[in-house]
Formats: sequence, C-alpha cells, structure tokens
Amino acid sequence: MLKPYPERAYNDLPRLPPEADLETRPVLKACINARSAIAELKQAGALLPNQDVLINTIPLLEARASSEIENIVTTADRLFQFASPGREDGADPATKEALRYRAALRRGAEIIAAKPLSIATAVNVCSVLKGCEMQIRRVPGTALMNEATGDTIYTPPEGPDLLRDLLSNWESFLHNHDSLDPLIRMAVAHYQFEAIHPFSDGNGRTGRIINLLYLLETGLLELPVLYLSRAIITKKSEYYRLLNAVTQDGDWEGWLLFMLAAVTETAAWTTNRIRAIRELMVETTSFTRDRFPGFYSRELVELIFVQPYCRISNVVDAGIAKRQTASSYLRELANAGVLEHTQSGREKLFINPRLMSLLTQDEPGDLSFDSQP
Repeated sequence: MLKPYPERAYNDLPRLPPEADLETRPVLKACINARSAIAELKQAGALLPNQDVLINTIPLLEARASSEIENIVTTADRLFQFASPGREDGADPATKEALRYRAALRRGAEIIAAKPLSIATAVNVCSVLKGCEMQIRRVPGTALMNEATGDTIYTPPEGPDLLRDLLSNWESFLHNHDSLDPLIRMAVAHYQFEAIHPFSDGNGRTGRIINLLYLLETGLLELPVLYLSRAIITKKSEYYRLLNAVTQDGDWEGWLLFMLAAVTETAAWTTNRIRAIRELMVETTSFTRDRFPGFYSRELVELIFVQPYCRISNVVDAGIAKRQTASSYLRELANAGVLEHTQSGREKLFINPRLMSLLTQDEPGDLSFDSQP
C-alpha cells in the first residue's frame, strides 16, 4: 500500500473491509479470550439486584477516562458530585464536558434500542457530547498534531461528499460482514471512524462511545458498562501509535490485538468490581439492618449505591421518607461510618466511601464495617 503523507489529506483512505487477513491465529485466540471475558461481565451484571447501581457509576468512570484521553481532566469525586440531574451548572468546564459524555452514551443507547447504529447516531452522539448541533466536517485544514513536538502526524480526508461516502461504507461494514466476529468489526470500525475524523471536534470520544453502542447492538452487552477507556488511558501512546501503524503500514494485527486485549482487561476489571460491589451491598444491608432496625429498608441501602453522593432530596424523591426524617436517616448512617458527611455550598452530601474506593482505586482500602472508613 502507498503510505500517506502526514501533511496531506488522506483522501485515498481504503474502504472497508480491509484487504488484509484480519482473522490471524493470534487475533482469533485473543478474540476467544475477549468474548469469554465479556460474557462473564454480562453474567456478573445480571446478578446485581438493582441495575441502576451500574448505570449510574461505570459510565461515569468511562466518561472521565475517555475525556482524559483528550486532555479534558476532572476527578471521579467531582463527576459524582455533579452527576445528578440539574446539578451540572455548578461544575467546572472539564467536569461538565465529561458529564456530557455520559449523556451522549445514554442518548446513543436510547437510539440503538429503536434502530441500528448509523451515521445519524454518530452525529447525534457528537452533538450531545459537544453541547451543540454538530455536522459532518465541511472545512478543510483539519490535522492531528503530536502534543510534544507540534508536528503533524495525520491529516484526515477532506470534503463533505467524500466523508459521507466513507461513512456510508463504515456503516455498511458494521452491519453487513457477519463472517467477522463483532469484536473484530468493532475494532476495525473504530480505526476507520478515527481515520475519517468526520467532525471538527469530539471524534475520539464519539468513536469510543460507538464502541460501546456496537457491543450493545450486537448483544455482547446488555448495559453500557464496559470501562473500555480505562485500558486506553493507561496505554495512551500505544493506542495512538497503533492507530497510526494501520495508516502507515497496514498493521491491522497489532491494532486488533491491542483492542481485544483492552476488551479482555477492562471486562475482567469491571466484572471484579461488580462482584465486589455486590458483596459490599450485602455487607451494608446486614450492618444497616442490625444497627438500625427501626428505619432500615432495602430501598435506602440501594439508594446510597445508586447515588454514591447522596442528597437528602434523593431520599425524599425516592419516596423513602419526608425531608426531616430523610435527613435523620442519612446523619445516623454517617455517624455509624456507613456514609461520610460533607458540605457543598449550602447543600449536604452523604458519600458512600467504600463504594467510591471500590470504583476509583486499583487496590481499595479496608471495606469492612469493623473500622471507620
């Protein structure tokens, strides 16, 4: 293949499927491992009594990591603090942008529940992500730069007609090549989407959301809870190097092995966290029922896992108690060490510290109730 010049628009970007042999022996072996890991994740998620615990937590971690890949940096604490509806206005710009990632992922999941993933899905997702109406890129001059040196490393194709033609081919590939495993198709399509670079901004994050949407569409996942960007952010330079290796050298095998390993690694991580969350919910239930038989309820325990940064209004809105009683319940749980109390402006927040430790630390601290967290 002819290598493209980094400074010249890659209008000769090959259509899909690639001419290369995608299903090499190492790739097929890695694919088996990834399929096994993702099936285990799907099974583990089904065991949680309240699926909202996953929907309200893992996508926020994915949003933070995927945004950080693009140098939009916030913290898990800030994301969870401002994650409740109507609270985003008080957040800093980076946190707001990461929260829009979660909103875009949810919007995409709603769309593909009704119709197949498409160019229109990508446009819709990117629009929610950026907080404005996005269109297929029309203006030339887009180039990807090396952050350290400022050198141009890639110039994507130009011209709206060409971009739409390439995207139509990308969309067709997703749905019309059943002989390829969905995980291989996901990885190939992710490269192609990044190479097309159809929007003026938000392409990387939109592409990573599409990865999860495709796993939902193909039935490999039932919920968008694969923390895939965790593996990418820890190997960010390798991620970009292998994307470029496909462009420059046609090294599909290296790229596919990277993405399949990322799926395997993050599926295993997420599965382990789900199991730990389930155990923590059981322990919290037992502790709270024994210590506070007068006001214990399953709904209250589940709420402090669905809302790790819980407000008095969350308890009221859930129909568990009226405001004064709800405040008393949360204070009692904080005094017992189940929650931690903090002040955010005029508002009281009650944090589930053990859950946050599970979600954000590679090696969580002591999660038992024998000692204060």
